[in-house]
Amino acid sequence: MSHTSVSFVLPMFNEGEAIRENVKELTRLAGDIATDYEIIISDDGSTDESGRIADLITRENSSVKVIHLEKNTKFGGALSKGIKAASKEIIIYTDSDLPVDTQDIKNALSLLEGSDIVTAFSTVKKGENLKRVVISKVYNFLIQFLFRANIKDINSGLKLYRRKIFEGVNLVSKSPFIDVEIFIKAMRKGFVIKQYPIIFKHREKGKSYISRPAVILRTAFDMLRFRVSGK
Repeated sequence: MSHTSVSFVLPMFNEGEAIRENVKELTRLAGDIATDYEIIISDDGSTDESGRIADLITRENSSVKVIHLEKNTKFGGALSKGIKAASKEIIIYTDSDLPVDTQDIKNALSLLEGSDIVTAFSTVKKGENLKRVVISKVYNFLIQFLFRANIKDINSGLKLYRRKIFEGVNLVSKSPFIDVEIFIKAMRKGFVIKQYPIIFKHREKGKSYISRPAVILRTAFDMLRFRVSGK
């Protein structure tokens, strides 16, 4: 494991309160699991000081790179840009509020033996409001019904990919539906997916924007587009 080449990809939107400390934690983790690593912060048009802080971090740590998107793409565009910029053997995506223990990332990394993707799912009910719980349940039901993707939590905040699964793949979704697009395209090519149960941490700083009406609408658009076009 200590010889693993790793790219951490962090899509970010308005995480000025937490991004510096979370990058430090991932840097400590990288020292345990990799001899070659990079941390890619993909700033999705943040309107707070996140972008400026991220730029300052790159001056302190040459292994950190920042991508600035001029306009907010509602997550998918930022993740896609981050993945395209990744140059290492294994890509670890997690949310920039770092909702997982670093030990769970280590454990998930070991599961890549014999697989191409490891995706986490929560073993407990998330401490979210009723609106988010309902949206999550409906969304995951639709994904399984429409695309036969037997993934327990398609939009979980921890996924590990072998970089080869993105070779020749054009990701077009701009919303959180990009997770489904990645999985479906990987399944069509016969890549092996493992699922890993964890307990996600509660957010302590900042807030989530994933249930904004604009994000939900864009997700529905991307889902219908993919369903109709098949690509």
